[in-house]
Amino acid sequence: MIPNTVDIMNCGMECLTEALGVLEAEQFISIIIREKFDYTKWQRKHFDAMEPAEFRQKALEYAKAHPYTGNAERL
Repeated sequence: MIPNTVDIMNCGMECLTEALGVLEAEQFISIIIREKFDYTKWQRKHFDAMEPAEFRQKALEYAKAHPYTGNAERL
């Protein structure tokens, strides 16, 4: 089942508050709104500066440190 907007927003808020706490999560959101933050452009700058081998290594490290534990559904 594809999550709806409310489900995605709830999940995002849970992640933010779990990682940052309520106050910092609110500060993060206000910064994003105030700065008209473009996540895609920000990520692009970050990853464009990385060599392909470094990107691959970091991706592998992340995958090992964060194994998938969900229940994927094949479509």
